[in-house]
Amino acid sequence: MADQANKNQKNIQITSVKLKYVKLGYHYLISNALYLIFVPILAMIFSAPLPALITNQDFSHLWILLKLNLFAVVSGISLLIFLATVHFMSRPPKIYLVDFACSKPNPSCKASKKTCMEKIIRYGTFTEENIEFQRKIFERSGVGDETYLPNSVTDIPPKPTVKEARKEAANIMFGAIDELLAKAGVLTKEIGILVVNCSVFTPLPSLSAMIVNHYKFRGNVLTYNLGGMGCSAGLISIDLAKDLLQVHPNSYALVVSMESITQNWYCGNTRSMLIPNCLFRMGGAAILLSNKRKDRRRSKYQLVHVVRTHKGADDKSYSCAYQQEDEAGYRGVALSKDLMAVAGESLKANITTLGPLVLPISEQLLFFATLVAKKVFRFHKIKPYIPDFRLAFEHFCIHAGGRAVLDELEKNLELSEWLMEPSRMTLYRFGNTSSSSLWYELAYLEAKGRIKKGDKIWQIGFGSGFKCNSAVWHALRKLDATKVKNPWTSEINNFPVDVPRLAAIGMPSNG
Repeated sequence: MADQANKNQKNIQITSVKLKYVKLGYHYLISNALYLIFVPILAMIFSAPLPALITNQDFSHLWILLKLNLFAVVSGISLLIFLATVHFMSRPPKIYLVDFACSKPNPSCKASKKTCMEKIIRYGTFTEENIEFQRKIFERSGVGDETYLPNSVTDIPPKPTVKEARKEAANIMFGAIDELLAKAGVLTKEIGILVVNCSVFTPLPSLSAMIVNHYKFRGNVLTYNLGGMGCSAGLISIDLAKDLLQVHPNSYALVVSMESITQNWYCGNTRSMLIPNCLFRMGGAAILLSNKRKDRRRSKYQLVHVVRTHKGADDKSYSCAYQQEDEAGYRGVALSKDLMAVAGESLKANITTLGPLVLPISEQLLFFATLVAKKVFRFHKIKPYIPDFRLAFEHFCIHAGGRAVLDELEKNLELSEWLMEPSRMTLYRFGNTSSSSLWYELAYLEAKGRIKKGDKIWQIGFGSGFKCNSAVWHALRKLDATKVKNPWTSEINNFPVDVPRLAAIGMPSNG
Protein backbone atom coordinates (compact mmCIF):
# COMPACT_ATOMS: atom_id res chain seq x y z
CA MET A 1 0.00 0.00 0.00
CA ALA A 2 2.82 2.34 0.89
CA ASP A 3 4.58 1.40 -2.37
CA GLN A 4 1.47 2.25 -4.34
CA ALA A 5 1.20 5.57 -2.51
CA ASN A 6 4.82 6.29 -3.34
CA LYS A 7 4.03 5.83 -7.03
CA ASN A 8 1.24 8.36 -6.76
CA GLN A 9 3.33 10.93 -4.92
CA LYS A 10 4.43 14.00 -6.86
CA ASN A 11 7.55 15.68 -5.59
CA ILE A 12 8.09 19.40 -5.33
CA GLN A 13 9.87 20.24 -8.57
CA ILE A 14 10.59 23.66 -9.97
CA THR A 15 10.27 22.76 -13.64
CA SER A 16 9.21 26.03 -15.23
CA VAL A 17 8.26 29.58 -14.36
CA LYS A 18 5.56 31.94 -15.56
CA LEU A 19 6.55 35.33 -16.90
CA LYS A 20 3.86 37.11 -14.90
CA TYR A 21 5.62 36.25 -11.63
CA VAL A 22 8.97 37.41 -13.00
CA LYS A 23 7.41 40.70 -14.11
CA LEU A 24 5.73 41.09 -10.72
CA GLY A 25 9.06 40.70 -8.95
CA TYR A 26 10.73 43.31 -11.13
CA HIS A 27 7.74 45.61 -10.69
CA TYR A 28 8.29 45.47 -6.93
CA LEU A 29 11.98 46.14 -7.45
CA ILE A 30 11.52 49.14 -9.72
CA SER A 31 8.67 50.71 -7.75
CA ASN A 32 10.69 50.54 -4.55
CA ALA A 33 14.16 51.25 -5.91
CA LEU A 34 14.10 54.16 -8.36
CA TYR A 35 17.31 55.27 -6.73
CA LEU A 36 19.03 52.59 -8.84
CA ILE A 37 18.63 54.93 -11.79
CA PHE A 38 19.71 58.16 -10.12
CA VAL A 39 22.55 56.97 -7.91
CA PRO A 40 24.88 56.01 -10.80
CA ILE A 41 24.22 59.35 -12.52
CA LEU A 42 24.97 61.33 -9.36
CA ALA A 43 28.06 59.23 -8.76
CA MET A 44 29.36 60.05 -12.25
CA ILE A 45 28.73 63.78 -11.78
CA PHE A 46 30.44 64.04 -8.39
CA SER A 47 33.32 61.75 -9.33
CA ALA A 48 34.27 63.89 -12.35
CA PRO A 49 37.02 66.52 -11.77
CA LEU A 50 35.54 69.97 -11.13
CA PRO A 51 37.85 71.77 -13.61
CA ALA A 52 36.54 69.53 -16.35
CA LEU A 53 32.99 70.68 -15.68
CA ILE A 54 33.17 74.36 -14.80
CA THR A 55 35.70 77.21 -14.99
CA ASN A 56 36.18 80.46 -13.06
CA GLN A 57 34.47 82.36 -15.89
CA ASP A 58 31.46 80.10 -15.56
CA PHE A 59 31.32 80.91 -11.86
CA SER A 60 31.26 84.65 -12.64
CA HIS A 61 28.41 84.33 -15.11
CA LEU A 62 26.52 82.12 -12.69
CA TRP A 63 26.85 84.67 -9.87
CA ILE A 64 25.53 87.48 -12.07
CA LEU A 65 22.57 85.36 -13.13
CA LEU A 66 21.79 84.53 -9.49
CA LYS A 67 21.73 88.20 -8.49
CA LEU A 68 19.47 89.13 -11.39
CA ASN A 69 17.05 86.27 -10.70
CA LEU A 70 17.18 86.08 -6.91
CA PHE A 71 13.44 85.56 -6.45
CA ALA A 72 13.30 82.72 -8.95
CA VAL A 73 16.34 81.05 -7.39
CA VAL A 74 14.95 81.28 -3.85
CA SER A 75 11.57 80.01 -5.04
CA GLY A 76 13.19 77.11 -6.88
CA ILE A 77 15.32 76.10 -3.92
CA SER A 78 12.30 76.36 -1.60
CA LEU A 79 10.27 74.18 -3.94
CA LEU A 80 13.04 71.58 -4.07
CA ILE A 81 13.32 71.54 -0.26
CA PHE A 82 9.53 71.22 0.04
CA LEU A 83 9.35 68.36 -2.46
CA ALA A 84 12.27 66.57 -0.79
CA THR A 85 10.58 66.95 2.61
CA VAL A 86 7.28 65.61 1.27
CA HIS A 87 9.10 62.68 -0.34
CA PHE A 88 10.93 61.65 2.82
CA MET A 89 7.93 62.25 5.08
CA SER A 90 5.61 60.23 2.82
CA ARG A 91 7.86 57.17 2.76
CA PRO A 92 6.36 54.30 4.73
CA PRO A 93 7.93 53.89 8.17
CA LYS A 94 10.33 51.04 8.80
CA ILE A 95 8.85 48.08 10.64
CA TYR A 96 10.85 46.59 13.50
CA LEU A 97 10.43 43.28 15.28
CA VAL A 98 11.06 44.23 18.89
CA ASP A 99 10.89 40.67 20.24
CA PHE A 100 8.86 37.47 20.02
CA ALA A 101 8.00 34.51 22.23
CA CYS A 102 6.96 30.92 21.56
CA SER A 103 4.65 28.91 23.79
CA LYS A 104 6.05 25.91 25.63
CA PRO A 105 3.05 23.90 26.92
CA ASN A 106 2.97 22.26 30.33
CA PRO A 107 5.10 19.08 30.51
CA SER A 108 1.95 17.17 31.43
CA CYS A 109 0.84 17.65 27.79
CA LYS A 110 3.82 15.79 26.34
CA ALA A 111 2.73 12.96 24.07
CA SER A 112 5.25 10.47 22.72
CA LYS A 113 4.53 8.47 19.60
CA LYS A 114 4.00 5.40 21.76
CA THR A 115 1.47 7.27 23.89
CA CYS A 116 -0.33 8.49 20.78
CA MET A 117 -0.58 4.96 19.41
CA GLU A 118 -1.94 3.68 22.73
CA LYS A 119 -4.64 6.38 22.66
CA ILE A 120 -5.44 5.66 19.02
CA ILE A 121 -6.01 1.98 19.83
CA ARG A 122 -8.13 2.81 22.88
CA TYR A 123 -10.37 5.22 20.93
CA GLY A 124 -12.02 2.17 19.41
CA THR A 125 -12.99 3.99 16.20
CA PHE A 126 -10.10 2.99 13.92
CA THR A 127 -9.80 -0.20 11.90
CA GLU A 128 -6.75 -2.43 12.39
CA GLU A 129 -5.45 -1.42 8.95
CA ASN A 130 -5.68 2.28 9.77
CA ILE A 131 -4.06 1.81 13.18
CA GLU A 132 -1.10 0.23 11.39
CA PHE A 133 -1.16 2.99 8.75
CA GLN A 134 -0.87 5.68 11.44
CA ARG A 135 1.95 3.75 13.09
CA LYS A 136 3.92 3.86 9.82
CA ILE A 137 3.21 7.56 9.39
CA PHE A 138 4.53 8.24 12.91
CA GLU A 139 7.73 6.33 12.14
CA ARG A 140 8.39 8.32 8.96
CA SER A 141 7.07 11.72 10.00
CA GLY A 142 10.25 13.24 11.48
CA VAL A 143 8.26 14.06 14.64
CA GLY A 144 9.93 13.18 17.95
CA ASP A 145 8.65 11.87 21.29
CA GLU A 146 8.38 15.14 23.25
CA THR A 147 5.74 17.05 21.32
CA TYR A 148 2.57 18.32 22.99
CA LEU A 149 -1.12 17.48 22.67
CA PRO A 150 -4.01 18.95 24.70
CA ASN A 151 -5.61 16.78 27.39
CA SER A 152 -8.88 17.06 25.47
CA VAL A 153 -7.35 14.80 22.81
CA THR A 154 -5.42 12.36 24.99
CA ASP A 155 -8.32 11.77 27.37
CA ILE A 156 -10.44 8.67 26.75
CA PRO A 157 -12.97 9.41 25.41
CA PRO A 158 -11.71 12.66 23.86
CA LYS A 159 -13.54 15.91 24.64
CA PRO A 160 -13.80 18.00 21.44
CA THR A 161 -15.93 20.72 23.06
CA VAL A 162 -15.78 24.48 22.58
CA LYS A 163 -14.95 24.84 26.28
CA GLU A 164 -11.90 22.59 25.97
CA ALA A 165 -10.82 24.30 22.74
CA ARG A 166 -10.99 27.68 24.48
CA LYS A 167 -8.90 26.30 27.32
CA GLU A 168 -6.27 25.04 24.86
CA ALA A 169 -6.19 28.39 23.05
CA ALA A 170 -5.89 30.33 26.31
CA ASN A 171 -2.97 28.20 27.51
CA ILE A 172 -1.07 28.70 24.26
CA MET A 173 -1.83 32.39 23.64
CA PHE A 174 -1.53 33.73 27.16
CA GLY A 175 1.68 31.84 27.84
CA ALA A 176 3.37 33.32 24.76
CA ILE A 177 1.98 36.84 25.31
CA ASP A 178 2.98 36.92 29.00
CA GLU A 179 6.55 36.01 28.12
CA LEU A 180 6.68 38.52 25.25
CA LEU A 181 5.38 41.44 27.32
CA ALA A 182 7.90 40.65 30.06
CA LYS A 183 10.81 40.50 27.59
CA ALA A 184 9.81 43.62 25.61
CA GLY A 185 8.85 45.71 28.64
CA VAL A 186 5.68 46.94 26.94
CA LEU A 187 2.33 47.57 28.63
CA THR A 188 -0.87 46.36 27.00
CA LYS A 189 -2.25 49.90 26.93
CA GLU A 190 0.62 50.83 24.57
CA ILE A 191 -0.47 48.27 21.96
CA GLY A 192 -2.69 49.79 19.28
CA ILE A 193 -3.03 46.87 16.85
CA LEU A 194 -3.80 43.20 17.54
CA VAL A 195 -3.81 40.51 14.84
CA VAL A 196 -4.62 36.89 15.72
CA ASN A 197 -4.64 33.94 13.34
CA CYS A 198 -6.04 30.48 14.03
CA SER A 199 -7.41 28.54 11.08
CA VAL A 200 -9.73 25.85 12.42
CA PHE A 201 -11.05 27.32 15.68
CA THR A 202 -13.05 30.52 15.25
CA PRO A 203 -15.30 30.92 18.31
CA LEU A 204 -17.69 33.71 19.20
CA PRO A 205 -16.44 36.00 20.74
CA SER A 206 -13.25 35.72 18.75
CA LEU A 207 -9.79 34.80 19.99
CA SER A 208 -8.72 38.42 19.58
CA ALA A 209 -11.61 39.45 21.85
CA MET A 210 -10.46 36.81 24.36
CA ILE A 211 -7.03 38.47 24.46
CA VAL A 212 -8.51 41.97 24.78
CA ASN A 213 -10.68 40.81 27.67
CA HIS A 214 -7.90 38.95 29.46
CA TYR A 215 -5.31 41.75 29.24
CA LYS A 216 -7.77 44.67 29.37
CA PHE A 217 -6.56 46.35 26.20
CA ARG A 218 -7.54 49.96 25.60
CA GLY A 219 -10.92 50.64 23.99
CA ASN A 220 -9.63 51.92 20.64
CA VAL A 221 -7.33 48.98 19.89
CA LEU A 222 -7.65 47.74 16.29
CA THR A 223 -8.31 43.98 16.34
CA TYR A 224 -8.31 41.44 13.52
CA ASN A 225 -9.04 37.71 13.71
CA LEU A 226 -7.92 35.62 10.70
CA GLY A 227 -9.45 32.18 10.24
CA GLY A 228 -9.27 29.39 7.68
CA MET A 229 -6.00 30.57 6.12
CA GLY A 230 -3.85 27.55 6.90
CA CYS A 231 -0.26 27.19 8.00
CA SER A 232 0.92 30.27 6.11
CA ALA A 233 -1.44 32.56 8.05
CA GLY A 234 1.38 33.67 10.35
CA LEU A 235 3.09 35.60 7.56
CA ILE A 236 -0.27 36.94 6.36
CA SER A 237 -0.73 38.33 9.87
CA ILE A 238 2.71 39.93 9.70
CA ASP A 239 1.83 41.50 6.34
CA LEU A 240 -1.47 42.84 7.69
CA ALA A 241 0.24 44.28 10.77
CA LYS A 242 2.88 45.87 8.52
CA ASP A 243 0.22 47.57 6.38
CA LEU A 244 -1.56 48.88 9.47
CA LEU A 245 1.65 50.18 11.03
CA GLN A 246 2.39 52.11 7.84
CA VAL A 247 -0.76 54.21 8.32
CA HIS A 248 -0.87 54.38 12.12
CA PRO A 249 2.25 56.23 13.27
CA ASN A 250 4.00 55.68 16.60
CA SER A 251 2.28 52.34 17.27
CA TYR A 252 2.90 48.81 18.48
CA ALA A 253 1.30 45.78 16.80
CA LEU A 254 0.91 42.44 18.56
CA VAL A 255 0.64 39.40 16.27
CA VAL A 256 -0.45 36.04 17.73
CA SER A 257 -0.16 32.88 15.61
CA MET A 258 -1.53 29.53 16.75
CA GLU A 259 -3.59 26.49 15.84
CA SER A 260 -6.11 24.42 17.80
CA ILE A 261 -6.05 20.63 18.00
CA THR A 262 -9.03 19.95 20.30
CA GLN A 263 -11.88 19.98 17.77
CA ASN A 264 -9.86 18.76 14.82
CA TRP A 265 -8.41 15.45 15.97
CA TYR A 266 -9.80 13.03 13.42
CA CYS A 267 -11.38 9.77 14.68
CA GLY A 268 -12.60 8.31 11.40
CA ASN A 269 -11.12 5.95 8.81
CA THR A 270 -10.61 8.06 5.69
CA ARG A 271 -6.87 7.79 5.16
CA SER A 272 -6.32 11.18 3.60
CA MET A 273 -7.66 12.67 6.85
CA LEU A 274 -5.47 10.60 9.19
CA ILE A 275 -2.11 12.19 8.35
CA PRO A 276 -2.72 15.47 10.27
CA ASN A 277 -3.16 13.42 13.47
CA CYS A 278 0.45 12.29 13.15
CA LEU A 279 1.93 15.72 12.40
CA PHE A 280 0.02 18.56 14.06
CA ARG A 281 0.82 19.49 17.66
CA MET A 282 0.20 22.28 20.19
CA GLY A 283 2.13 25.49 19.72
CA GLY A 284 1.84 29.24 19.26
CA ALA A 285 3.85 32.44 19.06
CA ALA A 286 3.44 36.11 19.94
CA ILE A 287 5.34 38.78 17.98
CA LEU A 288 5.68 42.49 18.80
CA LEU A 289 6.16 44.88 15.87
CA SER A 290 6.85 48.59 16.06
CA ASN A 291 7.12 51.56 13.69
CA LYS A 292 8.77 53.81 16.30
CA ARG A 293 12.24 55.03 15.31
CA LYS A 294 13.40 54.91 18.93
CA ASP A 295 12.72 51.14 18.99
CA ARG A 296 15.36 50.41 16.36
CA ARG A 297 18.13 50.23 18.97
CA ARG A 298 16.42 47.58 21.04
CA SER A 299 14.71 45.64 18.26
CA LYS A 300 16.05 42.33 16.95
CA TYR A 301 15.03 42.54 13.30
CA GLN A 302 13.74 44.85 10.60
CA LEU A 303 11.12 43.64 8.14
CA VAL A 304 12.49 43.95 4.60
CA HIS A 305 9.99 42.19 2.33
CA VAL A 306 6.76 40.21 2.46
CA VAL A 307 5.80 38.40 -0.76
CA ARG A 308 2.48 36.54 -0.97
CA THR A 309 1.31 34.26 -3.78
CA HIS A 310 -2.11 32.61 -4.00
CA LYS A 311 -3.01 29.67 -6.25
CA GLY A 312 -6.63 29.37 -5.12
CA ALA A 313 -8.03 30.11 -8.58
CA ASP A 314 -6.95 26.60 -9.57
CA ASP A 315 -9.43 23.94 -8.40
CA LYS A 316 -6.74 21.38 -7.65
CA SER A 317 -4.83 23.87 -5.49
CA TYR A 318 -8.00 25.02 -3.75
CA SER A 319 -9.04 21.52 -2.66
CA CYS A 320 -5.67 19.93 -1.82
CA ALA A 321 -6.13 20.61 1.93
CA TYR A 322 -9.85 20.59 2.69
CA GLN A 323 -11.75 20.50 5.98
CA GLN A 324 -14.78 18.22 5.81
CA GLU A 325 -16.76 15.41 7.44
CA ASP A 326 -16.36 11.82 6.34
CA GLU A 327 -19.24 9.41 5.70
CA ALA A 328 -19.48 8.61 9.42
CA GLY A 329 -19.72 12.30 10.35
CA TYR A 330 -16.18 12.66 11.76
CA ARG A 331 -14.63 16.04 10.96
CA GLY A 332 -11.03 16.45 9.82
CA VAL A 333 -8.72 17.88 7.17
CA ALA A 334 -8.29 15.81 4.01
CA LEU A 335 -4.90 16.05 2.28
CA SER A 336 -4.98 15.40 -1.45
CA LYS A 337 -2.40 13.26 -3.25
CA ASP A 338 -1.68 16.42 -5.28
CA LEU A 339 -0.50 18.35 -2.23
CA MET A 340 3.22 18.06 -2.94
CA ALA A 341 2.83 19.10 -6.58
CA VAL A 342 0.63 22.05 -5.59
CA ALA A 343 3.15 23.14 -2.96
CA GLY A 344 5.85 23.04 -5.63
CA GLU A 345 3.83 25.27 -7.96
CA SER A 346 3.14 27.75 -5.16
CA LEU A 347 6.79 27.84 -4.12
CA LYS A 348 7.82 28.37 -7.73
CA ALA A 349 5.52 31.37 -8.09
CA ASN A 350 6.67 32.85 -4.79
CA ILE A 351 10.42 32.59 -5.30
CA THR A 352 10.12 33.86 -8.89
CA THR A 353 8.52 37.02 -7.50
CA LEU A 354 10.91 37.28 -4.56
CA GLY A 355 14.08 36.68 -6.59
CA PRO A 356 14.50 40.16 -8.15
CA LEU A 357 14.11 41.74 -4.70
CA VAL A 358 16.86 39.80 -2.96
CA LEU A 359 19.21 38.04 -5.38
CA PRO A 360 22.57 39.50 -6.47
CA ILE A 361 22.80 40.74 -10.06
CA SER A 362 24.90 37.76 -11.14
CA GLU A 363 22.16 35.30 -10.18
CA GLN A 364 19.45 37.43 -11.77
CA LEU A 365 21.35 37.59 -15.08
CA LEU A 366 21.78 33.81 -15.20
CA PHE A 367 18.12 33.27 -14.34
CA PHE A 368 16.96 35.87 -16.88
CA ALA A 369 19.17 34.51 -19.66
CA THR A 370 17.81 30.99 -19.13
CA LEU A 371 14.25 32.31 -19.07
CA VAL A 372 14.72 34.24 -22.34
CA ALA A 373 16.30 31.22 -24.04
CA LYS A 374 13.39 29.02 -22.97
CA LYS A 375 10.45 31.40 -23.43
CA VAL A 376 11.56 33.63 -26.32
CA PHE A 377 13.86 31.43 -28.42
CA ARG A 378 11.93 28.26 -27.58
CA PHE A 379 14.91 26.24 -26.41
CA HIS A 380 12.69 23.84 -24.48
CA LYS A 381 15.47 21.41 -23.66
CA ILE A 382 17.16 23.98 -21.45
CA LYS A 383 16.43 23.29 -17.81
CA PRO A 384 15.22 26.27 -15.76
CA TYR A 385 17.99 27.89 -13.75
CA ILE A 386 17.28 27.71 -10.03
CA PRO A 387 18.91 30.76 -8.42
CA ASP A 388 21.23 30.16 -5.48
CA PHE A 389 19.31 31.76 -2.63
CA ARG A 390 22.20 30.98 -0.30
CA LEU A 391 23.85 34.07 -1.79
CA ALA A 392 20.96 36.21 -0.54
CA PHE A 393 20.27 34.70 2.89
CA GLU A 394 22.30 33.44 5.81
CA HIS A 395 19.39 31.55 7.40
CA PHE A 396 16.28 29.70 6.19
CA CYS A 397 13.13 29.07 8.24
CA ILE A 398 10.92 26.72 6.21
CA HIS A 399 7.52 25.73 7.57
CA ALA A 400 7.91 22.41 9.38
CA GLY A 401 4.92 20.83 7.64
CA GLY A 402 6.41 17.35 7.39
CA ARG A 403 9.63 15.52 6.65
CA ALA A 404 8.79 14.81 3.00
CA VAL A 405 8.21 18.51 2.29
CA LEU A 406 11.48 19.49 3.97
CA ASP A 407 13.36 16.81 2.02
CA GLU A 408 12.10 18.13 -1.31
CA LEU A 409 12.83 21.76 -0.48
CA GLU A 410 16.33 20.84 0.66
CA LYS A 411 16.92 19.11 -2.67
CA ASN A 412 15.37 21.71 -4.97
CA LEU A 413 16.86 24.77 -3.27
CA GLU A 414 20.16 22.91 -2.80
CA LEU A 415 20.32 23.71 0.90
CA SER A 416 22.81 22.10 3.26
CA GLU A 417 21.83 20.08 6.33
CA TRP A 418 23.08 22.98 8.46
CA LEU A 419 20.65 25.38 6.78
CA MET A 420 17.77 22.89 7.11
CA GLU A 421 18.58 22.15 10.75
CA PRO A 422 16.18 24.71 12.35
CA SER A 423 13.21 23.34 10.37
CA ARG A 424 14.03 19.67 10.99
CA MET A 425 14.70 20.15 14.70
CA THR A 426 11.47 22.14 15.11
CA LEU A 427 9.50 19.35 13.45
CA TYR A 428 11.24 16.80 15.66
CA ARG A 429 10.88 18.67 18.97
CA PHE A 430 7.53 20.44 18.59
CA GLY A 431 5.87 18.81 15.57
CA ASN A 432 3.91 20.78 13.01
CA THR A 433 2.62 23.74 15.01
CA SER A 434 1.11 25.24 11.86
CA SER A 435 1.60 28.99 11.40
CA SER A 436 3.83 29.34 14.47
CA SER A 437 6.48 26.83 13.35
CA LEU A 438 8.52 29.57 11.64
CA TRP A 439 8.97 31.30 14.99
CA TYR A 440 10.14 28.14 16.75
CA GLU A 441 12.73 27.86 13.98
CA LEU A 442 13.91 31.44 14.44
CA ALA A 443 14.04 30.82 18.20
CA TYR A 444 16.25 27.79 17.49
CA LEU A 445 18.69 29.96 15.54
CA GLU A 446 18.81 32.46 18.39
CA ALA A 447 19.36 29.79 21.03
CA LYS A 448 22.22 28.40 18.93
CA GLY A 449 23.84 31.85 18.77
CA ARG A 450 23.82 31.89 14.97
CA ILE A 451 22.19 35.30 14.43
CA LYS A 452 24.79 37.98 13.63
CA LYS A 453 24.27 41.64 12.86
CA GLY A 454 23.38 42.12 9.21
CA ASP A 455 22.19 38.54 8.65
CA LYS A 456 19.21 38.01 6.33
CA ILE A 457 16.57 35.45 7.34
CA TRP A 458 14.05 33.98 4.90
CA GLN A 459 10.81 32.61 6.33
CA ILE A 460 8.73 30.45 3.96
CA GLY A 461 5.18 29.39 4.84
CA PHE A 462 2.73 27.11 3.00
CA GLY A 463 -1.00 26.99 3.64
CA SER A 464 -4.36 25.78 2.41
CA GLY A 465 -5.98 27.72 -0.34
CA PHE A 466 -3.26 27.14 -1.67
CA LYS A 467 -0.77 29.81 -0.63
CA CYS A 468 2.98 30.29 -0.32
CA ASN A 469 4.20 33.35 1.55
CA SER A 470 7.67 34.69 2.28
CA ALA A 471 9.06 37.20 4.77
CA VAL A 472 12.59 38.57 4.75
CA TRP A 473 14.13 39.91 7.96
CA HIS A 474 17.34 41.85 8.54
CA ALA A 475 19.11 41.25 11.87
CA LEU A 476 19.83 44.58 13.56
CA ARG A 477 22.29 43.20 16.10
CA LYS A 478 24.13 40.10 17.16
CA LEU A 479 22.10 38.00 19.57
CA ASP A 480 24.01 36.52 22.50
CA ALA A 481 22.80 32.95 23.00
CA THR A 482 23.51 33.15 26.75
CA LYS A 483 20.98 35.99 27.07
CA VAL A 484 18.27 34.46 24.90
CA LYS A 485 15.19 33.06 26.61
CA ASN A 486 12.90 30.82 24.58
CA PRO A 487 11.56 27.22 24.56
CA TRP A 488 14.91 25.88 23.34
CA THR A 489 17.11 27.57 25.94
CA SER A 490 17.25 24.86 28.59
CA GLU A 491 17.76 22.02 26.10
CA ILE A 492 19.51 23.53 23.10
CA ASN A 493 22.69 21.55 23.80
CA ASN A 494 20.73 18.37 23.07
CA PHE A 495 20.27 19.46 19.46
CA PRO A 496 20.69 18.69 16.64
CA VAL A 497 19.68 15.06 16.88
CA ASP A 498 20.00 12.44 14.20
CA VAL A 499 16.59 11.92 12.64
CA PRO A 500 16.49 8.70 10.54
CA ARG A 501 15.97 9.31 6.82
CA LEU A 502 13.28 6.74 6.06
CA ALA A 503 11.32 6.46 2.84
CA ALA A 504 8.31 8.73 2.99
CA ILE A 505 4.75 7.49 2.63
CA GLY A 506 3.04 9.34 -0.17
CA MET A 507 -0.28 11.13 0.11
CA PRO A 508 -3.00 8.48 -0.03
CA SER A 509 -6.18 8.86 -1.98
CA ASN A 510 -9.49 9.17 -0.17
CA GLY A 511 -10.83 5.96 1.31
